[in-house]
Amino acid sequence: MAAPGKIRSLRWEADPEQLLATLGPPRVSVIIPHFNTPELLVKCLQAVASQQMKDGWFEIIVVDNGSRLPMRLLEATWPGVRFLIERQPGPGPARNTGVRAARADILAFVDADVRVAPGWLEAALKAIGKRPLGLVGGDVRIDVGDRKRMTEVEAFESVFSFRQQSYINRKHYSVTANLAMTRAVFDRAGPFDGIDKPEDRAFGERAHALGIRTRYAPRMLAFHPARRDFDDMRRKFARLAHQAFTQHLDRGRPLLLWDARAAAMAVSGLAHAPMMLFSRRVTGFGNRYRGLRFLFRLRWVRALDMLALSAKARAGDQLALVNWNS
Repeated sequence: MAAPGKIRSLRWEADPEQLLATLGPPRVSVIIPHFNTPELLVKCLQAVASQQMKDGWFEIIVVDNGSRLPMRLLEATWPGVRFLIERQPGPGPARNTGVRAARADILAFVDADVRVAPGWLEAALKAIGKRPLGLVGGDVRIDVGDRKRMTEVEAFESVFSFRQQSYINRKHYSVTANLAMTRAVFDRAGPFDGIDKPEDRAFGERAHALGIRTRYAPRMLAFHPARRDFDDMRRKFARLAHQAFTQHLDRGRPLLLWDARAAAMAVSGLAHAPMMLFSRRVTGFGNRYRGLRFLFRLRWVRALDMLALSAKARAGDQLALVNWNS
């Protein structure tokens, strides 16, 4: 094991309890919620474990949220990683369990299907600096196979998914797929909400209301895989619509207002088409055309799914709980 002050890539077969005894508490706790994506989790762990720090060491905590396959094989392969279980459905409760077990004063969150770039952890630490209430969100890009010929989903997501700078500057929150904070921030604004709410946005809004500013850290870079196909993307937005509709009802807002939002969604592709046409994250006519085609189709289907929710509410039907990994 490298000496304190110059710890490079930690050897993750090392016992974290031995590290704790010899080096003291970790400087950062990296918390990864997981549900049914073991292959992607391995890639995530490889990328996180290869991070380098100038001072101190960091621990990795994986919190499984009830996956079909047990984590025994991964635990044997990664004995230096702490594996925990949270039975309450949702990435928010899984993250909360990781925080309770964390031993560092800085908490870094990344999703199990995300691959962090080299220098990710140091960039997070630099962005937080010495702020006692440091809260930062990094850039999230789409992992693309062939940039010269993207799939429809890749082209669409490269432009419209994970617009971190906009989320942070305009809406005061960062997605939890790439987020870091001091423990003091979590103690004040946390915990994360359950599966029925958009826990990343809710957390950021609470922090903002408390006067805690979320900062954008573009060098804190992570890559997220694109959705597999249109149906996969539709399921993602159906989950988000479910969360937004639940919040809409909780606030006592009329169903007609929700229907108006659905109508706006149906035609929103026209307003957002220029983003696809002029974005620097997509090049080539073919890629832009495929992205535009996907955009218009998705916005229309999202509108129909939103109207289906209000129809169920009018009929008195109970809304089914959605899977956070859908």
